[in-house]
Amino acid sequence: MTFTYAGSGVDIDAGERAVTLMKSAVEATNRPEVVGGLGGFAGLFALDTQKYRKPLLASSTDGVGTKIALARQLDRHDTVGIDLVAMCVDDLVACGAEPLFLQDYVACGKVVPERIAAIVTGIATGCRLAGASLVGGETAEHGDLMGADEYDLAATAVGVVEADAVLGPERVRDGDVVVAMASSGFHSNGYSLVRRVVASAGLDLLATPAGLDRELGATLLEPTRIYALDCLALVAELSVDAVHAFAHITGGGLAANAGRVVPDGLEAVLDRSTWALPAAVHLMESQGVPRTESERAFNCGVGMVAAVAPEVADRTVALLTERGVPAWVAGTVGERTDPTAAPARLVGSYR
Repeated sequence: MTFTYAGSGVDIDAGERAVTLMKSAVEATNRPEVVGGLGGFAGLFALDTQKYRKPLLASSTDGVGTKIALARQLDRHDTVGIDLVAMCVDDLVACGAEPLFLQDYVACGKVVPERIAAIVTGIATGCRLAGASLVGGETAEHGDLMGADEYDLAATAVGVVEADAVLGPERVRDGDVVVAMASSGFHSNGYSLVRRVVASAGLDLLATPAGLDRELGATLLEPTRIYALDCLALVAELSVDAVHAFAHITGGGLAANAGRVVPDGLEAVLDRSTWALPAAVHLMESQGVPRTESERAFNCGVGMVAAVAPEVADRTVALLTERGVPAWVAGTVGERTDPTAAPARLVGSYR
C-alpha cells in the first residue's frame, strides 16, 4: 500500500492554488512599511522609528466564533474575514493604537481554493478598512480532524501608540460624556445563542421576518463595523486631552464592556432612551430571550463607546456622523455612590 499526503487529507496543490487566488487581495492591503511580498516565512514591517517619540506596540488576538457556522450554512464566506479583522483592530484602538498589520490563521477540513480565497479576500477588505496590512498567515488542512466544509479563523493584529497617548480608565474623569457609536448588527458575539434560537424556533434564514428589511441570514451575516480609523480620527482632531477612552462592545454586552474603562469611584450611566433596540434583537426576544440576557449576550445596537470631555461631546458626535458612523450622546460619567455597584449601568427604556 502506498500512502500520500493528499490521501491523508492534505492537498498541497489546492493550498498553492488558494494562495494564487488570494494574492492580489492581500497585496492590495500593503502599507509603505511592508517589506517583501506574500510567500515568505515571516511578514516584515519596517516601523518608522523617527515618526514616534516613545512608541508602544499593542497586540490583539481574536476569532469570529460560531458566526462561522452560519456562513457555512448559507455558503457565504466573503464577510467573516471582515469580522475577524474587526474583532482584533477595534480592540487595538481602544487603547489609542493605530493598527499596523495583521496575520491570519485558517484551519479547515479541506482546502477548497475558491472558499479560502473568499475568506482571505474578506480579511483583506477588513484590513483596508482598518488601514492595516495583511502581511501573512497560515492555512492548515486538518482532514482527519474536521469535516470537509468546516473551518475556523483566528488572527493577531499589531498596532502602535505613543506611550503618553495611551487611552483608558486612567484618563476618564467625573463629568465625562459617553458617546455611543452604532453597531452594524450582532457583530461577532452571541451567535451560540442566536443559532440556538433560530434552530429552536425553526426560523428560515432565507425568509424576511416581520420587522427586518432583508433576509434573516443576510442580517445575521452583516459584518462587524470597523471603528479603528474613525476613533483615530477623533483623537487626531480633538487630542488625548479631550478623548479619554474607548470601549469595544463585545462579549458581555454594553454595560460590562463600558465598565472596563471606568475608574474606581466613578460610574457610567447609559440611557437606553437615547437609541432604539435593533429589530434583530427584538426578534430574538420574541422567541424567548429575556431582556437581561440580550443585554449580556448582544451589543444591543452599540458597538463602541467613547468617554470624552463634555466640551467636545457635540463635536465628537458631529465628526463621527461626518465619517458615516451613527453616533449620539448616550450617558455621562459621575461619582459612584455605591462602592459595591457595577462601574457602568443602563437606565431608562429603549425608544
